[in-house]
Amino acid sequence: MKTLFSFLVLFVFVAITANTASAQKVYSTQYSSDAQVKVYVTQYSSDADLIVYKCKYSSDASGNDGKWYFTEYSSDAQKKIFFTEYSSDADLKI
Repeated sequence: MKTLFSFLVLFVFVAITANTASAQKVYSTQYSSDAQVKVYVTQYSSDADLIVYKCKYSSDASGNDGKWYFTEYSSDAQKKIFFTEYSSDADLKI
């Protein structure tokens, strides 16, 4: 039973991380209910699930290498994210 639970937790973590990591154009929502992924910014990179670099141009954010471009409009984004105040509320720590 413990092995099944461990596998399930690992599967959910990988699924969330894979979906978020593939989204390079993101939109930061004002409300958590509008977001697809809740994100917490860690103080140390060693605590992060994903290291993210904020790009100045959308063309720099192509590929799946942790470069995010923040769009002005939600319709231009591949993922909508919300920055949480507490790490326990987050789906992903960056």
